Amino acid sequence: MTTFEREAKTLELPWRFTGREDELELIRRSLTAGHHGIVVTGPVGCGKTRLVAEAVRGSDRARAAGTPETRHIPFAAFAHLLPEAVSLHRAVQLLSGVRLLVVDDAHLLDDASAALVHQLAVHGRTRLVVVAADGGPHPGAISRLWTGELLPRLALEPLPREDMEQLLAAGVGGSLEPLTLNRLHQLCQGDLRLLHDLVDAVREHGLLTRLPETDAWAWRGPVPVTATVRERTVQVLEGPGPEERRTLERLAFGEPLPLHLDDFEPRDLDHLENLEAGGLIHIDDSGMVRLRHPLHGPVLRAAAGRLRASRLARTPDQCAAALAAESAALTGRIEQADVRVLPTPVGEWLAQEGAPVPVRYASVRARFARLRGELREAAAWAREGLRDAPGNASCRAELALAAAQSGDPTTAQEAVGDCPGLDEPSAWLVASRGDVDGALAVIGEATDGMEQRYGGGGDRMAGIGAIDGDRGVEIGDAVGGGTAGYGVTVGPAAGIAVSGGDRTAGTGATGGDRGGATGRARGRGAAGAGTAACGGGAADTRVADGGRWAGRVRSDAAGAAELACAEAAFALYDLVRLGAPEKAVERLPADGVFARHADALARGDGPALDRAAEELEGRGFLLFAAEAHAQAVHAHRDPSAARTSRTRAVALARRCQGARTPALSGLVLGELTARQRQIVTLAAAGMSNRQIAEKLTLSIRTVGNHLYSAYARLGASDRSALPWLVELPDAQPA
Repeated sequence: MTTFEREAKTLELPWRFTGREDELELIRRSLTAGHHGIVVTGPVGCGKTRLVAEAVRGSDRARAAGTPETRHIPFAAFAHLLPEAVSLHRAVQLLSGVRLLVVDDAHLLDDASAALVHQLAVHGRTRLVVVAADGGPHPGAISRLWTGELLPRLALEPLPREDMEQLLAAGVGGSLEPLTLNRLHQLCQGDLRLLHDLVDAVREHGLLTRLPETDAWAWRGPVPVTATVRERTVQVLEGPGPEERRTLERLAFGEPLPLHLDDFEPRDLDHLENLEAGGLIHIDDSGMVRLRHPLHGPVLRAAAGRLRASRLARTPDQCAAALAAESAALTGRIEQADVRVLPTPVGEWLAQEGAPVPVRYASVRARFARLRGELREAAAWAREGLRDAPGNASCRAELALAAAQSGDPTTAQEAVGDCPGLDEPSAWLVASRGDVDGALAVIGEATDGMEQRYGGGGDRMAGIGAIDGDRGVEIGDAVGGGTAGYGVTVGPAAGIAVSGGDRTAGTGATGGDRGGATGRARGRGAAGAGTAACGGGAADTRVADGGRWAGRVRSDAAGAAELACAEAAFALYDLVRLGAPEKAVERLPADGVFARHADALARGDGPALDRAAEELEGRGFLLFAAEAHAQAVHAHRDPSAARTSRTRAVALARRCQGARTPALSGLVLGELTARQRQIVTLAAAGMSNRQIAEKLTLSIRTVGNHLYSAYARLGASDRSALPWLVELPDAQPA
């Protein structure tokens, strides 16, 4: 593992401008003939000033800026452009000859300067770019620029994660692994100044290490409490009183904490109410209390002192029950086909601190992330589990699936290694090599065999039975003790087996010492028992080892059946994703979104595919939604509807961390300019930049610039992704 060591101090330069291409183009268009300018608003630190500077680069312009210290001085922002003792009328006359005027921090302007900007907008002789921050009162003359429709307003959102990834790669000088990216994204919440400061501090403290598996930089360890970090968290450090501060420290070392109102004294409840009203804590619908901002915890822990920190801090060994609860919540969401974002602070804390992550928890996190379309994050969680258990089948399967659906068959094959019989990874491995028919055959054989062996019948699959646990895919976690828990094994045919006794590593009843783990463990022989229940019938559970099985818990049996049905649905749904809905449409649960997607695709109904995509997106299945919109492009008869579907598919695919599935192949080529399409097509065919330049009579630099812009639009990191994104008659993905 390589540690990043910062070189001697040099002049700090801004990071290369990255992302925000649409916003950049919008500002530039607002400064062309017939337009009077634009107002750009957004949260503090989200990059408004840098965006505007990039948009007006090379233009002849004047600049003014408001400051808190000069808000009481008339025309203070324009002192360098106006003579002393000038009237508003004269100021308007003098500045009407300026072609372009950029006004930064307009929310801090003095009243006279704000009135001047408003009058310049009314007269319309000077093009204006006005930048103002959200979250505070604006001078009335400034807010009337957009409320009075004098200028259009661009409300800037925090930088998306995919754009932040490109920005950090340029700033750090290499890619960051997904868990580190997530950590920075959560801590900074779109504040790019804080991001820059935090990354610099992490590098200076030597906390960046190079991961040997991926050659990406990772950050494990504490958050450096820099001056900028303290500035952003002054509210939590200085605002609360002593009693409220103690409550915040308890949360900092042990969040989330359950809120049991009956256990609190009225005085304690007053403290909680004050903290909630002050925006320092958040209480969710399940009654769990968390700190409002992700930065508050690290700052409070750093300020607690050694003795207090050693008393309050929890160790990784004390996280078993909380991890089990998180695992149960994630598994339950998967069973319900709902993978919307779920808070999982304990597992993330373990990974961030560099502590070992239990393999079953890691595989659940990997699966949840993969179903959301977060493929690189899924691979990262799988690798976390494999660090201490390199032979674990479930994490290897998840790593193989994430790699295969990212168009990386080499990594996928290495992950499968000597674990044959994992049919789902095998199918996607075949698909990643460009053989979709072969992938369909693998899935078809698995699902057909499942029905023949385990009770299928009629028009729909009636049951799922037990299978050989050694071929199963383990997920979940366990804190059940002794004979209290049981495990569920899901194999290539999505069967399940219940194991008991000392080998159990699965689900115990929630509460008490038995924990609340929901999970799956391999079991066979006398220790296993089959469960056949799918589609609403009662589970028929046979316990082979009654001496070590303490009885049946209704929630356990029901959960096992739901889990089996969910696994079967996902296995069949892969047929839909690979373009063979007719093989799955009659076998998927009729009331589910997967069945609606299959039916719409089988009928070639573009609007129905778009509706299915919207429902999938609402449930958190971003990759599935992108694929459904992409399939709708070819099903629509209306060209306008097809373009809309393509745009939505592209936007979703860019959030799926390099996904390159067959449904997305060739999806975004239409989003490029004619020259970009020409260059990208040649690059996808294997030509070098020099060869392309010679063929098209361009400079090598021009070719490189076009490719760089195309990568950003395609959501690709380099040319190795192009064969998956560009349809070539004689090219197969590499």
